[in-house]
Amino acid sequence: MYIDVRGKKAYAATGGKEFDPTLPTVMFVHGSGLDHRSWALQTRWFAYNGYSVLAPDLPGHSLSEGDALESIEEMGAWLADFIRAAGVDSVHAVGHSQGFLDLLETARLSPELLKSITGVGTAGAIPVNPALIDAARNSAGDAAEMLLMWGFGPDAQYGISAVPGMQPIAIGRQIMASNPLYEDLVACASYENGSAVAQSIEIPAQLILARKDRLTPVRAGMAFAEELNARVSVIERYGHMLPIEAPRQTLQKLRELIGGLEKAAQEKG
Repeated sequence: MYIDVRGKKAYAATGGKEFDPTLPTVMFVHGSGLDHRSWALQTRWFAYNGYSVLAPDLPGHSLSEGDALESIEEMGAWLADFIRAAGVDSVHAVGHSQGFLDLLETARLSPELLKSITGVGTAGAIPVNPALIDAARNSAGDAAEMLLMWGFGPDAQYGISAVPGMQPIAIGRQIMASNPLYEDLVACASYENGSAVAQSIEIPAQLILARKDRLTPVRAGMAFAEELNARVSVIERYGHMLPIEAPRQTLQKLRELIGGLEKAAQEKG
């Protein structure tokens, strides 16, 4: 569906069902150069199991209008405006890689909008190889090739896919080559507020990490989880692109946290 945010159309996938703002809402935020398709399995499961789902394309990405935002702080503020424009009071927020940094800023600016926060394949800071930024400046397609080679684990590099008949690396290449990957990577590399923001977050938090992640190594995620006081899960054998590469395992960890919180809220209220 499309939502008007700051006078521009923002696209959000809803998991294949009509969005209902009266249901508990889960919002999924994509990583650098990606879009709502990163969350195909997870959004569908939540939409068909008692939740409403929002998986926005950030401005300038795929189906959303507008220019790409140039900092994580701007993205976090935009997400706060997006949640309000969707007509919901608060959401369980899930972000992959850069998407989690965006959510840290949303939590800093508008903590009342978030019920919980989950980071997937991420940490409190995401340094970016300067060679990758240089490549993205000249060609998003070339940079996508580099990022996807580093971003997927060994099984995916041999063509193994969690979705029969689909090759996630090829799909990722197609999406990234048409999106503002350079702006996203620069924003990631410049973000330094993660540790400070972590001290102010009081909502339930978790990090879902990948043992074979070469872009945000497990040790960085584990260190940030301590700062955030977050529960941690490490998924073996997979790389940075967990939502696409290990969709079922990622979904299971999301179900455990979000489902548990909603069950507790129902029993209490």
